[in-house]
Amino acid sequence: MGEGILNLGLQVVSFNTLPQEDHEIFDLVSELEAAEGKGTTFYSWLNVPSTASIPEIAKAYRKMSMQLHPDKNPDEKDIHKRFARLGVVATILRNPESRKRYDFFYKNGVPKWRGTGYYYSRFRPGLGTVLVFLVILTSGLHLIVQKMNYKRDLERIDRIRQQAKTAAWGPKAIPLEGQRKVKVNLSGEESTVNRWIDLVVEGQNVYMLDPSGNMEILDASAATSPSVYSTWFIALIMSLVHKVIPAKNLVSEQSGAMEDDDASSTVESDSGRSSVQEKENGVKISRPPTTMAGGKRRKGAGKKR
Repeated sequence: MGEGILNLGLQVVSFNTLPQEDHEIFDLVSELEAAEGKGTTFYSWLNVPSTASIPEIAKAYRKMSMQLHPDKNPDEKDIHKRFARLGVVATILRNPESRKRYDFFYKNGVPKWRGTGYYYSRFRPGLGTVLVFLVILTSGLHLIVQKMNYKRDLERIDRIRQQAKTAAWGPKAIPLEGQRKVKVNLSGEESTVNRWIDLVVEGQNVYMLDPSGNMEILDASAATSPSVYSTWFIALIMSLVHKVIPAKNLVSEQSGAMEDDDASSTVESDSGRSSVQEKENGVKISRPPTTMAGGKRRKGAGKKR
């Protein structure tokens, strides 16, 4: 049992520390199966057995390279990629060390988990991707904590309600008519710290008493239910939005007040002009005395010569 776990651990470590050459083999195997069909191997593509010698592999490569040469297949799509892939496959099989690594995966299969280094080098995330991932991860954990707290609060509310009914009705829990005020220890009966609260039991309902004497029902609605909008990131965004929107509303209200003042001033000036016009149409108009420059009144300004 211990040896099996040890071997499994060594395999996991070995997969996480695979050399770069193995990563290239993994990529080439995936590309070859995607282009030539699932199950296609280096040997089957060259049409040689897995025991073929290096001269046989070189001969098969020359024959196939003539068939896949881009000059002979100008209209075939991705012919350049296939031709380049053929050269890489032949290079791997003609090198004893790289062929030994490929033969290992050829016989045992390419692992589904190819090591963290392999996936990181091919799907290397940017800073934005990392930040988005962290936000989603922490928000999800926050939501899970909310659900756990909600479940705990419901259990606590149910326990307090049962204690209040027991204190009001007695051990037999036979409902009594009318309201009954009781005290319940929030810390529980087994706790050494006593935190008493005043409750009122009326029928099947249990109420809490606030300092002003008002009664608030104690049921599942008293617990804060979990919500995506209550997670830290969305709550932060909403708080920022609420801070910006009232500021805009205040500016719009001030602008509206200024417009009202301008409108009232315009109305007053219009009413003043209309009263002057009415006086000129048939009512005596009192004009201010004519003055000279310097503020002195001209003599005989109103006399006829």
